[in-house]
Amino acid sequence: MGTEDLARSGDARRIIDLVGRGVATSRSQLAESLGLAPSTVGLRVQALLEVGLLREEGAGVSRGGRRPRVLRVDDAGGEVLSVEIGGAHARIGRHSLTGTLLHAQTFPVRLADGPRPVLSAVIDRLHATAADHPVRAVGVSLPGPVDTATGAVDQPSRMPGWPGFPVGGHLSSALGVPTFVDNDANLAALGEHRARFGSTGHSITVKAGTAIGSGIIVDGRIHRGATAAAGDISHTRIDGAAAVPCSCGNVGCLETVASGAGLVRQLRERGIDAAHTEDVLRRARDADPAATSLVRMAGTHLGQVLSGVVNFFNPHAVFLTGSLSAAEPFLAAVRSRVYEACHPLVTQTLTIEAAQTGPDAVLLGAARLAIDELPVTATV
Repeated sequence: MGTEDLARSGDARRIIDLVGRGVATSRSQLAESLGLAPSTVGLRVQALLEVGLLREEGAGVSRGGRRPRVLRVDDAGGEVLSVEIGGAHARIGRHSLTGTLLHAQTFPVRLADGPRPVLSAVIDRLHATAADHPVRAVGVSLPGPVDTATGAVDQPSRMPGWPGFPVGGHLSSALGVPTFVDNDANLAALGEHRARFGSTGHSITVKAGTAIGSGIIVDGRIHRGATAAAGDISHTRIDGAAAVPCSCGNVGCLETVASGAGLVRQLRERGIDAAHTEDVLRRARDADPAATSLVRMAGTHLGQVLSGVVNFFNPHAVFLTGSLSAAEPFLAAVRSRVYEACHPLVTQTLTIEAAQTGPDAVLLGAARLAIDELPVTATV
């Protein structure tokens, strides 16, 4: 099997994941975990050995007969880089081929300056980061809807100058390695899910900060839907939002009352000074009645929208990340509303909790996105 066919088959992703996490370290263990014939696993492993993604070392424990060779992800096979572009800053991460974050750096950018100035700064940092490390691929996160086929932003609400710009192609040409682009909510979902479940299982991750986004993971992979808009619950209309205008051009969207920006607006409408989401959260931590009430109500609104998704999708877990996830009234309200509104069978084993990967979720997801598209042989 050629390396391109292997990448498309999905077996490479599962093999690297199982070996990287130490779940399977031999061909026989891989065959047992994957439910594949030993001969099929042998072909897949050989292809990964040939492109330098796996290596063999020593000898494992025999179950009778010849002792198996131990498989490891090859640390010398290169690294992947991750990029998270936000409104006022960008982060770059270096990762091993197991997805482990080795180093991260943050630097200022202004998303409103448009793609060329922002990406120029990113490219300079990536070149510096890659100077001493062979790079196999780059995964990039953008704070808006992404056409993953072209790597371009598609109909964003707050990204002037970015719509249609081929971010993936631009970076790939400048760096000389494959570059894969997705939105931040999808990549946060992928990063958290892989940390918890590996390459199996179903989950929803909601990124609740200044804005709201969510990603859906099915069988360990991002579910994007027909137009890459799956999981975009932020523009679901709810009664509690009344006729408040939203950045999408509609009125009454969830984001207007359940996001950090929505909470800031509501506090200021009550005559209370607040400029950022952190101002609202600080007041809530100090037991300010107005802020605490708004944070709790935001969680209730989000829980109401999520209950329909959970009833329909029946995931193993719902993870919450972003600044609002650190507020206990918010998390408790989400959990309470989902459990109240969903069928008991759906919530029987459901986990609803704050994400464990914290601020690194997006970088981890971007790295996993790049690794999932391996094997490739390009280096920078």
